[in-house]
Amino acid sequence: MAASETLPRNIRHLGLNDITYWFKQRGEATFRGKQVYEWLWQKAAHSFDDMSNIPKATREALKTDFVINSFESVISQISKDGTIKNAFHLYDNKRVEGVLIPAEKRMTACISSQVGCSLECKFCATGKLKRERNLGADEIYDEVVYIQKQTLEKYNTPLTNIVFMGMGEPLLNYNNVMEAIHKITSPEGLNFSAQRITLSTAGVAKMIRRLGDDEVKFNLALSLHAATDEKRSKIMPINDANKLEEVADALKYFYSKTQTKVTYEYIVFKDFNDSMGDAYKLAEFCKIVPCKVNLIEYNPIDGGEFKQTSPERMGSFVKLLRGRGIIVNIRHSRGKDIDAACGQLANKLQEAVE
Repeated sequence: MAASETLPRNIRHLGLNDITYWFKQRGEATFRGKQVYEWLWQKAAHSFDDMSNIPKATREALKTDFVINSFESVISQISKDGTIKNAFHLYDNKRVEGVLIPAEKRMTACISSQVGCSLECKFCATGKLKRERNLGADEIYDEVVYIQKQTLEKYNTPLTNIVFMGMGEPLLNYNNVMEAIHKITSPEGLNFSAQRITLSTAGVAKMIRRLGDDEVKFNLALSLHAATDEKRSKIMPINDANKLEEVADALKYFYSKTQTKVTYEYIVFKDFNDSMGDAYKLAEFCKIVPCKVNLIEYNPIDGGEFKQTSPERMGSFVKLLRGRGIIVNIRHSRGKDIDAACGQLANKLQEAVE
C-alpha cells in the first residue's frame, strides 16, 4: 500500500517496533524510536514540537506522516464535596466524561471506555445515550493522565485508584481497554499498580472468562443489582443473554485463574431489590467465589422510575449480609449536584469552572 493511502496515521496506534522502523526507513538513528515512544507515553506529549530531544527536521517529518489525536478541550465542573467531573471533547467532536473522586485516604479516577453505552440499563443515564463508538487505548490513557494531573494540581496528592466505571461497558471494548491498562501499568507508561485498578462489568460472561485466560492482575467488579434473573432482566437487558448461572460459572473460572476476590456492586432501590428476601438471595450468590459487596446509594436520573431505599431498609439489608460473614461496604454518592455520581454520566453540562 502506498504511503499516501495510509498517512497521516495516529502515531499512538503504533508500537515501539513500528515507530523504530519508520526511523530506519528514513536512514535515521533507530534509538530515536524509543525517544519518541517515551514522549508519547511516559511524558504524555500531545505535540511533536514538545519532543525537545528530537531534531527539528525530524519533528517536521513526524508531523507530515503522523498525528497525535488528543482532547480538543476539557470542561470541568466541581461539586460541593470536591468531586470534579470532566467532559472530554474528542478529536471527532464526540464527548465522554471522567470523574475525580477525592476522599480522605484515596484519590480515584472514574474513567469511560465508550462514547455512550449499548446496554440500556434502566437506572443509568449513560444507557439512554446509545453507543456511538469505542474509545481508543490512547483516549482512555489520556483520561487517566488528565485526571492524574488534576489530582496533583487541585489536591496536591497523587492519584491512588482507577475504576472503569464511567461511560460504556469495558468488556465490549476489550482490546482497547486491555491495551490502555497495559500502558497505564507499564514502566513505559504511567507505572501504575494493577492492584489499584478495578474494571466494572455488567456481566459479559464470555469476556469474564477471557479475563481469566489473560490472567489479569487488576480487580473485577460485577454490576449485579439483583440476584435473581427475573429482577435483573427487568433493569438490565444484558441479563437476557447472560443469565446469572452463566455469569456465576464465568466468575468461578475467573477466580480459578486469577485468585482475585470479586466485588459485587448492588444499587439498593426502594421496593424493588431491598427486601430481606433480596438480601438473602444476594447472600446466596456471594457463596460462588470469594467476594465483597458494595451497596450503593441510588442517584436519581431524569425520567428515572426508581427511588432510594430508606436508611432503615438499608440497615437491615447490611445486617443480614454481615451476619452471614460477607464483607459489606456502603457507598454514599459523591458529586450528585453536578450529575457526576454513579449512573448519572450523560454529557449534561452545568456551569463550568476552570
